[in-house]
Amino acid sequence: MIQLGRTQLMKVDSLQPHGAYLVDAGAELAPLPAAYDGMPVAVDAARILLPAGQLEGEAVGDLVTVFVYRDSEDRPIATKQLPKAELGLTALLTVTQVNRVGAFLDWGLAKDLLLPYREQTRPVGEGDSVLVAVYPDKSGRLCATMKLYPYLRTDSTHKKDDRVGGRVYEVSNNFGAFVAVEDCYSGLIPKKDLFYPLAPMQEVSARVVNVLADGKLTLSLRDKAYAQMDGDSALILSALRSAGGFLPYHDKSSAEAIKARFSLGKNAFKRAIGHLYRERLITIEEDGIRLTDR
Repeated sequence: MIQLGRTQLMKVDSLQPHGAYLVDAGAELAPLPAAYDGMPVAVDAARILLPAGQLEGEAVGDLVTVFVYRDSEDRPIATKQLPKAELGLTALLTVTQVNRVGAFLDWGLAKDLLLPYREQTRPVGEGDSVLVAVYPDKSGRLCATMKLYPYLRTDSTHKKDDRVGGRVYEVSNNFGAFVAVEDCYSGLIPKKDLFYPLAPMQEVSARVVNVLADGKLTLSLRDKAYAQMDGDSALILSALRSAGGFLPYHDKSSAEAIKARFSLGKNAFKRAIGHLYRERLITIEEDGIRLTDR
């Protein structure tokens, strides 16, 4: 089956003055995410044209790797130019222009990729970088979307406690920060673990807290408690020194106050001041914590 919007191996079936007609070579393609179910991804044609200008001495029966898309007249066509994005993959692309129908993205082909306004999660401007997925609209024309959640992959090999890099693509007041791990896998930093604000397109380094049954990754910006404690302790010491040696926070302070001042959860704060107390670097008083004289 020839698939629109994908790079695939095809076979030269015949040669004509205007190009080579290609047929499916039978190579297996990776399955697409369920989000593509029902979309017009199959090309309703037994063969498609690779224009003569892209031929390099191919003969009938040769195998060629091509990308399949629709030309300016909406006809399926093949190209040896491989784009930066395709169905089943996400990519970071640059906005080349914005007009009344949406934004246009440079994806490595002569004709830019349309990002319709309805598929934008925030306004974009010329020169912006945006993380997008590619999908076919109802007529089979390829477009981009910033609504990545259903298109991100869930087949990563990451395990609990792995460190991963990713990019925030959406922040929800209800759920937390949605992250495209390595720009392609589905991840979430839960709201309860967001101790400081994150913004779309912000790059983050995170720890895998859990791999869910469906393959999605639950993430944390913090290391495991024992590994994070030294960093938290250093942060509190620095804050104490900047404040002249005393801060009105202790283990009875509210979680909200601690989070606002230190960007720490209350348990992490208590572990850190307990560690500093045992090291005799601070004293814990009724109304706060104080640097010791050493």
